[in-house]
Amino acid sequence: MELQKRVDQSPPERKGHKRKLEEEFEEEREIAVPTGDAKQALLTEVSAQVEILNSSFSWKEADRAAAKRATHVLAELAKNEEVVNVIVEGGAVPALVKHLQAPLIVDGDRSLKPFEHEVEKGSAFALGLLAVKPEHQQLIVDIGALSHLVELLKRHKDGSSRAVNSVIRRAADAITNLAHENSCIKTRVRMEGGIPPLVELLEFTDTKVQRAAAGALRTLAFKNDENKNQIVECNALPTLILMLRSEDAAIHYEAVGVIGNLVHSSPNIKREVLLAGALQPVIGLLSSCCSESQREAALLLGQFAATDSDCKIHIVQRGAVRPLIEMLQSPDVQLREMSAFALGRLAQETHNQAGIAHNGGLMPLLKLLDSKNGSLQHNAAFALYGLADNEDNVSDFIRVGGVQKLQDGEFIVQATKDCVAKTLKRLEEKIHGRVLNHLLHLMRVAEKAVQRRVSLALAHLCSPDDQRTIFVDNNGLELLLGLLGSSSLKQQLDGAVALYKLANKAMTLSPVDAAPPSPTPQVYLGEQYVNNPTLSDVTFLVEGRRFHAHRICLLASSDAFRAMFDGGYREKDAKDIEIPNIRWEVFELMMRFVYTGSVDVSLDIAQDLLRAADQYLLEGLKRLCEYTIAQDISLENVSSMYELSEAFNAISLRHTCILFILEQFEKLGAMPGHSHLIQRILPEIRNYFAKALTKANNLHSSRL
Repeated sequence: MELQKRVDQSPPERKGHKRKLEEEFEEEREIAVPTGDAKQALLTEVSAQVEILNSSFSWKEADRAAAKRATHVLAELAKNEEVVNVIVEGGAVPALVKHLQAPLIVDGDRSLKPFEHEVEKGSAFALGLLAVKPEHQQLIVDIGALSHLVELLKRHKDGSSRAVNSVIRRAADAITNLAHENSCIKTRVRMEGGIPPLVELLEFTDTKVQRAAAGALRTLAFKNDENKNQIVECNALPTLILMLRSEDAAIHYEAVGVIGNLVHSSPNIKREVLLAGALQPVIGLLSSCCSESQREAALLLGQFAATDSDCKIHIVQRGAVRPLIEMLQSPDVQLREMSAFALGRLAQETHNQAGIAHNGGLMPLLKLLDSKNGSLQHNAAFALYGLADNEDNVSDFIRVGGVQKLQDGEFIVQATKDCVAKTLKRLEEKIHGRVLNHLLHLMRVAEKAVQRRVSLALAHLCSPDDQRTIFVDNNGLELLLGLLGSSSLKQQLDGAVALYKLANKAMTLSPVDAAPPSPTPQVYLGEQYVNNPTLSDVTFLVEGRRFHAHRICLLASSDAFRAMFDGGYREKDAKDIEIPNIRWEVFELMMRFVYTGSVDVSLDIAQDLLRAADQYLLEGLKRLCEYTIAQDISLENVSSMYELSEAFNAISLRHTCILFILEQFEKLGAMPGHSHLIQRILPEIRNYFAKALTKANNLHSSRL
């Protein structure tokens, strides 16, 4: 799907984790960053331990005891990452690598080996801690640690004991840290033969060893196709899937992590994992008490669903939807993000969309749009985009206020904004037929809050063809006006925005954006006869000055002049007619319009000219004046402009004021007298929309 390619981000990366290497039953010691004398003292201490290690490589009990203590001291120091560089500088790495292997046994020596496995365990532990710093990983490998660590993984072949288990676990942990985010070392581990023993250890009886082996495989599989393939070839999948069913949270967490890294960007392995029966136990982990396993399971299900339509359906059929929706409401932001990611993938399949909404997915997904986490917000938006594709969801979407949520949201990344815009477009395309009928039913019988949500949504989404049906015939206009008269500022603003949108949808309701055309064509005497005594048969006295006019031109211009000269007024036979209360320049401009049919109306004279045009019933001139005045409407003067339109029955100016008030409603809300203005103009807004929507609908019908 084209849109999915644009808006669906790649799955969140699941990295190979570093191991938290801590000696059992011991707490970490805080060690400050060494400087000056402290650093020198630390270097002296490290050098002393290195010297012990270099001089105690034998099976003598004293040497083994000294070596064990030295590895322990270095490991304790290395628990503080701030001193790791000093430890490496002191030459600890070669000495520790040397002690990853046991001293040679003299032929025939069958005596008890003192501290067997203990020194190697201590060395592996210390090296794992040093490998936490990426800059030391290659040094440790170059000195030869990997081959020794791989050999330690095989120690169980000679028998199992607590000491054997511990050394194997520390070796696996050290490999994990050495290979962390280091593709070259991941490959070296495979070349050294490290993967087969790690896979074998997945079946080990000691769960800590199992967990450590899985952790190492998880890291080795991350973004390394050759390693992935070898792990699968070593038949790791059946054991990993059994581990998914473990009651030990640490076990199933590591297992789901390994599988997730195996299938990432590997369609073939994904198919093998599904064929091996991973789907149901992964779905089961959604209900785990371990939030990390829940998160990994949701991410893995999203990966399963990425490209396979059948798999999307199977995931839903096997019960994944309810736990995923419950996870959307978790206090853990990562759980919310991963569940939204999985639901987003599942929601792109037509057969799943109604089920996700029916199970209560809409509201928690809409709430996630308020998140300040861009990835979480986007995952939720993408899921909603999928749900909006199904007609059965549209009414619910609108009923719970989803359209307002999408319109009002503050979206962090552009991809999310694009996704939301396309979701609104999808909803808009479905507002017809049975969907529209259901929404009209809700608008009649549902509780008031739902009725208002429906009317708001339809104002934004409906076709212009349906405006009269919705807002005149089915009371939608009254619902919007009710919002405008609400005591809630948010409801007022929602109503104003919806009404403005409604107005713009009808072409006849657009604000005046150009000067009106000339009035009905008629014969004008022309510019040269303006205030010209030639053939003049009437004179007006304006501010004591004579203005020469022609009755024939005046009679043709307006009903006011026809009444003046044909009716029973005293001006009928008078040669000089006095004009009170009009300035000379205003009267002259009005007469220029009478003689020519057009004039340029400047802002400084427009209001006086409007008054004169209204007095003498010159509708064309009134429209020109209204247009000029409308260009000057502002937040500060819109109230007085509306009063002006009422005083002189300036319909066009009044309508422009109404549209301006609706468009600038939020800014006007902060100004004094705003509420009084709204209450005052509500009847006119009702009248304006009722006529305009009816007119727009009739106009459309006449074109059909």
